[in-house]
Amino acid sequence: MRLSRRATQFMLSAMTLILASTLVFLYLKSSSDKTSTYTESRDLIREIKQLNSQWDSEVLKARIALTHNYDPLVAPLTEMNRLWVSLEQRESQHRHEDPARWQAGQDAYRQAIDEKARLVDQFKSHNAVLRNSLAFLPTAEDDIQAQFLALTNADKLLQQSIATDTYDVLLSSLEFAQVTSDDKAADILVGLNTLAINKLSLPESFQVPVEILSNHIALILREQPLVNDLLERIAAVPLAERLDDLTNQLNQDQTASDLLDQKYHRYLLVFSTLLVALLLYLAIRLLRSFAEINRVNRALHVVNESLEQRVEERTRELKDAQSELMDSARQAGMAEIATNVLHNVGNVLNSVNISAELVTRKLRTSKALGLGKAMQLINEHRRDLGTFLTEDEKGKLLPDYLNQLVEAIATEQQGLTEELAQLSKSVDHIKDIVSTQQSYAGASTLLEPVHISALMEDALRMNSGALSRHHVTVVKDYHDVPEIMADKHRLLLILVNLISNAKYAMSNLTDRTRKMTLTVMPLDDGTLQISVKDEGEGIPAENMTRIFTHGFTTRKEGHGFGLHSCALAALEMKGRLTAHSDGPGKGALFTLHIPLEPART
Repeated sequence: MRLSRRATQFMLSAMTLILASTLVFLYLKSSSDKTSTYTESRDLIREIKQLNSQWDSEVLKARIALTHNYDPLVAPLTEMNRLWVSLEQRESQHRHEDPARWQAGQDAYRQAIDEKARLVDQFKSHNAVLRNSLAFLPTAEDDIQAQFLALTNADKLLQQSIATDTYDVLLSSLEFAQVTSDDKAADILVGLNTLAINKLSLPESFQVPVEILSNHIALILREQPLVNDLLERIAAVPLAERLDDLTNQLNQDQTASDLLDQKYHRYLLVFSTLLVALLLYLAIRLLRSFAEINRVNRALHVVNESLEQRVEERTRELKDAQSELMDSARQAGMAEIATNVLHNVGNVLNSVNISAELVTRKLRTSKALGLGKAMQLINEHRRDLGTFLTEDEKGKLLPDYLNQLVEAIATEQQGLTEELAQLSKSVDHIKDIVSTQQSYAGASTLLEPVHISALMEDALRMNSGALSRHHVTVVKDYHDVPEIMADKHRLLLILVNLISNAKYAMSNLTDRTRKMTLTVMPLDDGTLQISVKDEGEGIPAENMTRIFTHGFTTRKEGHGFGLHSCALAALEMKGRLTAHSDGPGKGALFTLHIPLEPART
């Protein structure tokens, strides 16, 4: 029977630990916010596309000679390369469904931008030569006209013929620069040949301006088709399509990541429900055990009252009556253990409730809700996102707001992780309370390395909610104590009970500060002294001899099991627990002495 009950308790404790560990794992898996990283990556690609469009626009401006400055053809490429490096640095934050396809998309983009950069460099070279020649044509024409003014009247007819030829070929060249065609190229060649023949009739000094004009027109005839071809090849580079492919892959990856997160959230909900159900089941078992204890106590009381009459009436049944008494005594011992478990688990459940409430409150007021508002602004200005972020007052604030939101969410996640860790500690302590009570029946003590100051902080955290509600000020006097070998969970059980009792002792104080002093110090006799002092109601002298008696309590709602179990636990650790008070209204001091056995390094 006892073995079966121990096996059941062990299984329930193991299930609770497994569920709590699973919850922590699922929370960590689902708490990583991938959405913002995908959004930022898409924003970088969108900026690269805008710079690509700006780059194309600057190429066309250079083509039609709106600007003679080639710096705008260099700046977009530099900025695009910088944004691409930022995008590559985010690779570790992305989970790609098809890494090979993503790598192929990146390679295709790099090839496209390298090809476009090469073509733009060629365009800059050829277009510069072409623009210079086109800009020089009016000057060359003016030089020819100036030479013609020096001719005599006898040469007027020749002047008019050559002037007409130069003007025609000049107009044809300008038209060819705007609309390039084979017919216009043929007209220019004819004009150049005619001009070459007619210039021979001029004086040798007058042939130089005509020769210069002819050379520039020949250069325009050669460079203009090259520039047009480069423009067509630049426009044909599928850089925007490659960026669209990457954006589509990011959208697909984010969709898959969101589906995975939703799955983890569903698992988290299921396992949370199972854990709550298991905790409720444990609480019901404890309540039933308490009811069984009361029932046995009542039955024992009835048996004791009628025992004398039954001895006289049932002398022949003495042996059976003695057996029944032995069973009742065994049940009474079980009742004491179960009552101690219930009392100590109740203390820890307060910490579990506080941690669960804090986690719920943080999730309800999560800063992640602000992300939806930010995305709404971005979606409203999707077509003019660049203008919105750089010129609109709200848009200028958006990047800083997103940065602050990321930091707030990270802080929030850290707080939730700490609360879940505390919840796991409390659940683990409930398991060990049960195991510790079982050890009273003869199981060996488990010694492990313990940092006393850290254990004191754990005990304070388990009572933090009650201490805060009662406005208790905690004063810590921790001396330097090396890591020791001790029964961690028995020691934690004692500390939790002493702190809880000190808090209750000060619950009715109104005339002075509710102060609790915790002291940890090693003694010269090789023992460790841990004391909990309160400024509460104190202990009357007549109660000092009964303070650790099983069932003794001065609180209406108390059971008298806490200090009794603490005293037993201290004895199990080869130590002792003592109490001292100067009288009612003067507070109390509880002191625990245990052997100071340093941990092995």
